[in-house]
Amino acid sequence: MQLKRREFITSVGGAMAAWPLVARAQQAGKLQTIGFLGASTAVVLTARWLPAFVQHLRELGWVEGRTVAIDYRFAEGGQTQRYFEIATEFARLKVDVIVTSGQATAAAKQATSVIPIVFAIAQDPIGTGLVASLARPGGNATGLSLQQPDAVGKRIQILRDIVPSFRRLAILANVGDAGAALDMGEAQAAAGKLGLQVVTSGIRRAEDIAPAFEAIEGLADALYVCGDPFQSTYRLRINTLALGLRLPTTREDAEAAGLMSYGPNYTDLFRRAADLVDKVIRGAKPADLPVEQPTKFDLVINLTTAKALRLTIPEAILLRADEVIE
Repeated sequence: MQLKRREFITSVGGAMAAWPLVARAQQAGKLQTIGFLGASTAVVLTARWLPAFVQHLRELGWVEGRTVAIDYRFAEGGQTQRYFEIATEFARLKVDVIVTSGQATAAAKQATSVIPIVFAIAQDPIGTGLVASLARPGGNATGLSLQQPDAVGKRIQILRDIVPSFRRLAILANVGDAGAALDMGEAQAAAGKLGLQVVTSGIRRAEDIAPAFEAIEGLADALYVCGDPFQSTYRLRINTLALGLRLPTTREDAEAAGLMSYGPNYTDLFRRAADLVDKVIRGAKPADLPVEQPTKFDLVINLTTAKALRLTIPEAILLRADEVIE
């Protein structure tokens, strides 16, 4: 009974905090509108990161359907043309802010130079032309950058600590995605520093995945999967094929049968994107809002996959892990 009472007080308090915003929205004649351009599928984003974004907006006083409207559109697997179609539609509808991630941000920038854009994830916002600098982005976009070259090296080093005998690394990347291409280059450099032989395999479409694995069969002892919306959509297929070749994998997430992952906490990045959206809706200009860096990094180990690969995870790594999947 006490729990229910606390929940009631919390919900009432949240509603009271939102009332002034409701009144302003009604006086203005319309709700503020967020165009959410999902670079991946609705299933992936809704199950993992989107709830954190919406919940934090609510904590900031933006209650969906009452003080803000959110128009959700999903590119379903990282289709570049679909990114541009959705972004163009948002520009036509004159939404108040576009929220996106990855390569979809470039499509949004192409579609509008006026509507504010907040990216929750960007591999290299300066190199890809999204912003002029991290401190002063300029233009109409700001957000959170994933540019962490040392994280790539740490992924490969942890994988080597788990599989000390591996000498040959395969790198799989969607070569049509600028961020994945950058990730591939960083992985090649990191592997070289560790004295590993490297073989790369590029994909662009779902039909390319199986042939890509055929191309690396017998040539590698482990697999580095470069992150982007495409690989996130097809992560189960990728990891299943990797298991079939008995290849331990490192990537940005260890869900769906991957062995291990190390990298920024995406849930936290989408939550922090809500802070930037809040500032933009209240009148701040993206040009003046510095691009932020990840502050939370997670190491995840999948023991089920380790068992399937007949690998024993060192105790020291298990103790360092933020999550162990069993």
